[in-house]
Amino acid sequence: MANFNSNSMNTLSIVSTLVDAAMAFARGRKKSGLLLVGAAALSSRVPGLGTAVSLFLRLVRRFR
Repeated sequence: MANFNSNSMNTLSIVSTLVDAAMAFARGRKKSGLLLVGAAALSSRVPGLGTAVSLFLRLVRRFR
């Protein structure tokens, strides 16, 4: 079984955010995609930022 440390969890968060960005671009949501790419880029400095932005965008879309 693989051990997860903070570095691997941060990498997983960045990859997940980039996948969300790709899906946003594929659905024609350019602003959301750009916001997610920016958050993924900043996630290397601020761990969890990409996940937080992704969750925020999902909530905004759900309650709109």
